[in-house]
Amino acid sequence: MKITEAAKIKIVELMEANKKIMPEHIFFLRITADTDADNNLKQQTYFDYETRSNDRLLRFKDFDLRIDEESYPHLKHATLEYYDEENKTGFFLDNPEFHGHSGENVI
Repeated sequence: MKITEAAKIKIVELMEANKKIMPEHIFFLRITADTDADNNLKQQTYFDYETRSNDRLLRFKDFDLRIDEESYPHLKHATLEYYDEENKTGFFLDNPEFHGHSGENVI
């Protein structure tokens, strides 16, 4: 799992905002993924503060990323990107293993 520099900067910015709203919690980024009956990948990316026993922990300089064990095989080669452009704004998960799912706004 990779995260671009632009995405890292925006994640830290958003996490700082969450800390101001809920200072009693330590937030991290969570990404989950699963396939449906048609083998379409369904992905969710959100800030969380509750850990799970089957989490894989990936540490970055200013934040942690947790991916549950079932989701990890679907996400291990993915890249989380952030764009702030006229035609494309937000977080997108580029996943080469599931074509057609890159460019999906995930946060």
